[in-house]
Amino acid sequence: MASPGATSSPLSSLAPKRKTKKKHFVQQKVEVFRASDPILSVLMWGVNHSINDLAQVPVPVMLLPDDFKANTKIKVNHHLFNKENLPGHFKFKEYCPQVFRNLRERFGIDELDYQASLARSPPVKDEDGQGAGLLLTSYDRTLKLKQISSEEVEDMHNILSEYHQHIVTCHGSTLLPQFLAMYRVTVESEDTYLIVMRNMFSHRLDVHRKYDLKGSLVSREASFKEKVRLEQSFQVIILKKVMSNVWNSVFTLTKTSFSIMVKELPTFKDVDFRNNMQKVYVSEDDKERIIDKLNRDVEFLVRLRIMDYSLLLGIHDVDRAEEGEEMEDSYDDYDEEDEEENGLTPAPALGYYGTSPEGIAGYMNSFKPLEPGEFDPYVDIYAIRSAVGAPQREVYFMGLIDILTHYDTKKKAAHAAKTVKHGSGAEISTVHPEQYAKRFREFIANIFA
Repeated sequence: MASPGATSSPLSSLAPKRKTKKKHFVQQKVEVFRASDPILSVLMWGVNHSINDLAQVPVPVMLLPDDFKANTKIKVNHHLFNKENLPGHFKFKEYCPQVFRNLRERFGIDELDYQASLARSPPVKDEDGQGAGLLLTSYDRTLKLKQISSEEVEDMHNILSEYHQHIVTCHGSTLLPQFLAMYRVTVESEDTYLIVMRNMFSHRLDVHRKYDLKGSLVSREASFKEKVRLEQSFQVIILKKVMSNVWNSVFTLTKTSFSIMVKELPTFKDVDFRNNMQKVYVSEDDKERIIDKLNRDVEFLVRLRIMDYSLLLGIHDVDRAEEGEEMEDSYDDYDEEDEEENGLTPAPALGYYGTSPEGIAGYMNSFKPLEPGEFDPYVDIYAIRSAVGAPQREVYFMGLIDILTHYDTKKKAAHAAKTVKHGSGAEISTVHPEQYAKRFREFIANIFA
């Protein structure tokens, strides 16, 4: 069994030095594979172990049918070494390791970068995760880990061969989720299934508004609670702007207090998109490329009888981000003096802007300064810049999510029930795949200005 003791230290000298952004963090001692949740500790240990083992296995010339059924397992009992960081009993299982290694390669993700992004520091739980399952983000914000059910594991196995062939055919150019691995973590006889995907949003640009679009107008509106949450966040932004002029002389509040006040970003939906008169302002060439990808991906989903997927749309407001940087600069000047007075050594925020010399964010990105609104297209592959002359300077992130729902007996029953409730002409979400795809494509084609 491979030893879990692997360490690495950040190259702080390579951290970006931007005049408009001075982020300082107190360096903390972190033990390898230490996480507050034992599931995360085992996950990190397992990823590190599996990638090291897979590196010893030659890359096959071509994938065989058995590769889409294969798995690797490891079981640990009475684990006395490093017992403070890992449970005494656990199991780790990786599904279809050769297939997912091939997919990572086709998506341009190096094995060691993938390993560093997941195993170097614990993933963070998302506050805006919907449902009862875990939703995690890797520490460098390049990967998403989603807890799925055993039924969804089976669904993933059922589509994996066709999904892989689709990725081969389109040369990795897709709006579909980039599935990178699938694991089972067992702690205290309880199984947790996790699927790893590339983060559709940026690892460095904050998303200021988010939409989940299905093309249906029935029950497709953000709740009152979510809308109030957005108003609260705007109030805090205004408060920060007012206070920035008197920050050093009157107030001693910290940035943490504001992060508590601003809760998770609300998810708006189709009705909100129309009511807000939201539009996506991209060039004609970019629009054509997006629609081509969308049509190709949707046709693939129709062939697999998949429905109920969504277009996830994230919007980064460049002007708003610049204003936020200017306000935080005034705090950073004060914060830097305070740290020096207390004898604290500033350390770079690993992953906050992809500054780690390891991981998917990339070594070159660790010392390449990026201006507001700029992004690395090899890392933020779902990002599209707004067109020249657009009303607002924005960066859009667009990708398809929730693609594991088949039009089975349950969906047929739900379709019948909703038809009775809302009428046959209502734009309900549970319709057969061909009808769903037609309505979805028509709606998405109209989101562009």
